[in-house]
Amino acid sequence: MARNRKADKPLVQEYSLRPIGIIHSPFKNIQGVPIQPVAGQGIEGIVSVASEFADGLKDLEGFSHIILIYYFHLSKGYRLKVKPFLDKTERGVFATRAPKRPNPIGISIVKLKKIQKNQLYVENIDIIDGTPLLDIKPYVPKFDLIRTKSIGWLGSKVDRATMVKSDKRFK
Repeated sequence: MARNRKADKPLVQEYSLRPIGIIHSPFKNIQGVPIQPVAGQGIEGIVSVASEFADGLKDLEGFSHIILIYYFHLSKGYRLKVKPFLDKTERGVFATRAPKRPNPIGISIVKLKKIQKNQLYVENIDIIDGTPLLDIKPYVPKFDLIRTKSIGWLGSKVDRATMVKSDKRFK
């Protein structure tokens, strides 16, 4: 990457992404949405993949869990310091999972119940209805489950994630 000699020029070029589908859930607005999939246990949703991408679902039914990558379409603007749901202290946005980010992209690991044509029936969803889907990846514990030594400021707070719901702070 080249050095940025002018402060007003971006360091890298911009890219555009196009959704491959839409995520449907019982959550019609931001308020009350689980803040992580672990807090959405048992909540069902449907991922509608655009028909032009349906062939890409081949062999996905063999996976019990999938990673949904999506666009936080209701999040406007961003802040580099935020007060996350599980804390009262202001934190750097990159040390949180807050939706107001320079690139408002979210990820959720959900249980894949079944596939019918271009519809994926999922469980443990924490996503607002109508959210644009950017990509799907299979969840593979051998690749994705990493034993860690430290989870930063979240260490003493993660157990509360099942009790905390979204509010309007990141709208």
